[in-house]
Amino acid sequence: MDHRQRSLLQVHTAVFLFGLAGLFGKLLDWPATVIVLGRTGLAALALGGWLGWRRVGLRPGLGQELVGLALLGMLLAFHWVSFFRSIQLSTVAIGLLTFSSFPVFVTLLEPLLFASGWRWQDGAIALTVVLGVALVVPSYRLGSAMTLGALWGLLSGLSFALLQLLNKGYRQRHSALTIAFYQNLFAFLSLALVSPWATVTPSLGDLGWLIILGVGCTALAHTLFIESLAVLRTQVASVISGLEPVYGIALAALVLGEMPTSRTLLGGLLIVGATTLASWEG
Repeated sequence: MDHRQRSLLQVHTAVFLFGLAGLFGKLLDWPATVIVLGRTGLAALALGGWLGWRRVGLRPGLGQELVGLALLGMLLAFHWVSFFRSIQLSTVAIGLLTFSSFPVFVTLLEPLLFASGWRWQDGAIALTVVLGVALVVPSYRLGSAMTLGALWGLLSGLSFALLQLLNKGYRQRHSALTIAFYQNLFAFLSLALVSPWATVTPSLGDLGWLIILGVGCTALAHTLFIESLAVLRTQVASVISGLEPVYGIALAALVLGEMPTSRTLLGGLLIVGATTLASWEG
């Protein structure tokens, strides 16, 4: 197996693990904040151990640099809490597909935050995603759990888009894994203050699921994805990332018996197609 084939295998494995993460909103019967508390704590532990073993310096700097990473860690915590809340209220398919709108949020927000150019194609892609989300949401009653789940999924996509855009400056000064370590650490610390973790009594099975989520679907997946970028173009990896909801929905059907409706699949096709196009053109 040559370097490119190995890198393609790494990025597909990472995206598969990212898609698998959505199932834990159903497999773990805990508040979303507790799930994310465990996920970020284990991820920070695993990433810190990996970076220490690789002898990578973990001190990002003093003052404002550390404060910025702490604020982004809190944004990461909100992103994952809203993601799992979306899945708990609706389905894995709705949660993953509404979250998958994040490339369009990036497209819309980047000109506002960085004064970059705007193209008519960006507007067309955004409208296609809006149509896809409209099809994914099965009802529009404000009290409906499905509607609330879709709204939480869109908030998850919006917060993830902001995280990606605000991370740009840090990526120029630090490795992606170092940034991921600190942001997971600060996400954990912020949630430890507000999460009702003391009310949860995990079973051995729950702890096993949590280890898979924190170490496999977070730390390992992030490491594999970043390492694949040493060989693959970012554009290629971004397009492959569009398979995340595909993997997640297929796993939810196999493991949880959640079969998406034809309307959800049509909306998902529009969302995945538009976001893939946005990644390819970007």
